[in-house]
This record gives sequence, C-alpha cells and structure tokens, in this order.
Amino acid sequence: MKRLQWPSWMPIDPYILLLLGTVGLAALFPARGTGADVASGGSTAAIAFLFFLYGARLSTREAVEGLKHWRLHGTVLACTFVVFPLLGLAARGLEPVFLTHNLYTGLLFLTLVPSTIQSSIAFTSIARGNVPAAICAGSFSSLAGIVITPLLAASLLGNSGGGFSAHALIKIVLQLLVPFVAGQVLRPWIGGFVTRHKKVLGYVDRGSILLVVYTAFSEGMVQGIWHQVSPVRLAGLLVVEAALLAVMLTLTWYGAKALRFNRGDRIAIQFAGSKKSLASGLPMASVLFGAHASLAVLPLMLFHQMQLMVCAVIARRRAHDPEAAETPTTPVPPVAESRIAVGTGRRSG
Repeated sequence: MKRLQWPSWMPIDPYILLLLGTVGLAALFPARGTGADVASGGSTAAIAFLFFLYGARLSTREAVEGLKHWRLHGTVLACTFVVFPLLGLAARGLEPVFLTHNLYTGLLFLTLVPSTIQSSIAFTSIARGNVPAAICAGSFSSLAGIVITPLLAASLLGNSGGGFSAHALIKIVLQLLVPFVAGQVLRPWIGGFVTRHKKVLGYVDRGSILLVVYTAFSEGMVQGIWHQVSPVRLAGLLVVEAALLAVMLTLTWYGAKALRFNRGDRIAIQFAGSKKSLASGLPMASVLFGAHASLAVLPLMLFHQMQLMVCAVIARRRAHDPEAAETPTTPVPPVAESRIAVGTGRRSG
C-alpha cells in the first residue's frame, strides 16, 4: 500500500497542529502536584537527550570543510545573532501598545535563537541554491547557538524572563552543552547507529519537544499567566512578526547581493539567515524561563509556521528565475529536525 503523505496544498505544518494540540491538552489537563514533578523531570531528561542527539549527528569533518566558505557562514551568523537581535531590541518601542511585556520578552527571545537546518536545506534545494552551503550554515548556527543564545539572553533579557542567574547558567551548561559535547565525543562509536535509525530518532526528537511544550504550558496554566494574553494582543504579535520576517527576507537577499555573492549563495543566505529553529528554541526557553516558558515560546511557534509558509512560496518562485535554469539541482540529504515543510514534502527545522 502507498504510504499516506501530508497533502502538499495544506497550508499548515502538521507538526504545528501537534504542538497546538499539546497546548490544548495542557490547557484542559495541566500537570499538577506529583504529575507536574514527573513531567518536569521527563522534560529535563528529554532536553538533555535532544542535545545529545544534536551532538551525535553533527559531522566534525563536514563542519571543518564548510569553514572554507567563511564569508557566507559569517554573513548567516551575523544575520542570526546580530541583525535579528537588533531588530528585536528596536521592537521594544511597541511595548505596551502592541505587545505586553511577556509577549515582547518572547519576541526578543525569538530573535536570539539559532537558524534552522533542514528547512533551510529543503527550501534552498527547491530554489536551486547552494545546498552544501545551507547545510554548513545551518549546522554552524545551531552549534554557535548553544553558547551564543544563552549569553545573549543573559545580557539582553536579564531578569525579565524567568530570572536569568548563575543557577540558570549552570542548568544551561548541564542540560544543553554537556550532552552536546558528549554526543560529539561519542559520535565515532554511535554515529553509524544514529544515521541508520534517523527516522525513529526523529520521532523521539519530536516527541521530546511535545513533552517540553506540555510541561511549559502546564506550568503557565497553573501560574495563571495566560490570562494576560488577549486576542487583540495575539493579533498585534502576528503583525509584528510578519514585519520582522519581511525585513529579514529583504535584508538577507539584497544584502547578500550587495556583498557580491552569486545567486546560489544568496539563496542559501536568505533561507538560512531569515529563519529561527523551533527544535532548538523550545528546549532552550524551557531551561531559561521556567514557569514563564509558555509565553516565551508562543512567538517562536507562530513565527516558525509563518516562516515555513512564506519561504515555501519564495522557494518556488526562485526556482522559476531565469538564472535557475542554469543551476543543477542538488539532492537534499536526510537531516532530521522537526517535521514537514509546507508544501515541500521534506522535513523542516
């Protein structure tokens, strides 16, 4: 029998539907008491395992090879960790007219997380761009984000999120950095196993993230922080995020052109430099914000779906550019991250 696939015309990433269903479950049946302790412990273990897998998957040899294209990777990193945060800081003027303090904190956190890997690769491939560059750029961004994102959060968010402190920094090191390094160290022995079972481990990835979301939103329900969000505020958040995405898509495309990158590199820069990773951001938010994580990840969840929908349209249009006919299509390698990109039939970050 032919395996069922998500319809290409469906405008919503199916994994987003699972995330929304998990949010609804947390709203109706939040974890309390002993259940909350069990969910919290499971979430902590899931986050550590996620970053262990990230470390086990990253090929050190490929990363070193990718350093040869340092101008492109430096441009993507600058977009991800400099331009994005500056725009996030500029959005502070929208508080409290368009955004509440907690929603703005979540928006600022969104600008600090690393770029995606697989969706950047998928869209770059569809648009006939430089796929190897997109692979390395996404990998470098994810690797750098393990260190840069917490440091940026400490300096820009301060105590506005969940109370960033030395204790929070220790938690980040133990839950994120140590498992990642352990995965890298053990890669020579377990790398083959991870590659052979990438499909099953991909389900483990997504299941772990769903557990993190359930725990975060349960804590938010118990704390009563969702009473602070109104439909009008959510609409304002969507407008702000749409403007943020439009600005970054424009800057990455025309900025790369001004820097005299060729067409293939410009496509890789646009897709890798304009997006944010849900897979990396959710676990980091859980560690950084604690009980406030639910509001902190809401802007990231909305932005993730928006970027998939918009980039799917852009990638298709780029594929029909006159220059695209002269560019051979590079196959998309099987890198597992989050789910299916809108209308692409491939996984997304």
